[in-house]
Amino acid sequence: MGAEGGRVSLTGTVRESSGGMYRIRLESGEEVEATLRGRLKRASRAGDRVVIGDRVDITLAEDGSAAVEKVLPRSTIIARRVLGGRRPKVVAANLDRLLVVMAARSPSPSLSTIDRFLVTAEAGGLEGIVVINKLDLPDAEEPASTLAWMYEAVGYPVHQVSAVSGRGMEELRAVLCSGWSALVGPSGAGKSTLLNALDPTLHLRTGALSRKVDRGRHTTVTSRMIKLGCGGEVADTPGFSDVGIWGADAESLENCFPEFRPYLGHCRFRGCSHDHEPECAVKQAVADGDILQSRHESFLKLLGEARAIAPEPGG
Repeated sequence: MGAEGGRVSLTGTVRESSGGMYRIRLESGEEVEATLRGRLKRASRAGDRVVIGDRVDITLAEDGSAAVEKVLPRSTIIARRVLGGRRPKVVAANLDRLLVVMAARSPSPSLSTIDRFLVTAEAGGLEGIVVINKLDLPDAEEPASTLAWMYEAVGYPVHQVSAVSGRGMEELRAVLCSGWSALVGPSGAGKSTLLNALDPTLHLRTGALSRKVDRGRHTTVTSRMIKLGCGGEVADTPGFSDVGIWGADAESLENCFPEFRPYLGHCRFRGCSHDHEPECAVKQAVADGDILQSRHESFLKLLGEARAIAPEPGG
């Protein structure tokens, strides 16, 4: 803590952002509302926003007003790709894990969507976890078991759960009740239902995490951290169900598939794309059954997207 010209310098964490206002939890536990200092405001307009989870330095004036002066280095990020953008757009920072929630059925699980979200976790430095929900539905066991086998083989923790019957919920509770998490997945997968089952005091709308919305002429959507009664916190921000969120570029994408890593550097050609080149170690591993074909297909799809939106050299 420091003081200069009647202003006090403090450090805190962004817990909520809405319409240019930020709720900051200080190290003392107190919370204050803050705006952005001019330089950060300009950066925000350019797309480099202050986001929930950010650690920030603020100044607190004598009249009680506060301003964010600086964003401290981020340990992890959740980012989305922007068409034509030079870099991913960060939507949350400094979280511990990304839980990819899929229904065993209704709606049917999408392997490419699961893989995209797991790449988001890998690219941002978060732990990726797969949650297979709705085990209470008829005929859910077989697709759930298949999904669990596939992603456990890659090395990801998998939780098979039912918010209705309670199956697997204690194990999931142990994960979510420590640190900061984000739940992602398609609409209807049951993200809010799971959280309501873990903490009934939340009263989140099912179908989407609850969000404060100003329904005036200009709609403002709030991003925030939801505190669970058991101690953990869950990020709630627009776009977490958007399958466009991921932060890898064409060059780094191969490292976002953990099962590829033992084979990288063993292809015939340096800079192998693992697509059309002969004597590719990754493609051979797919042929040998050591890498799932669906995962390789997801890689190629994301690679094509990354190349399509990459900025022109020197641009």
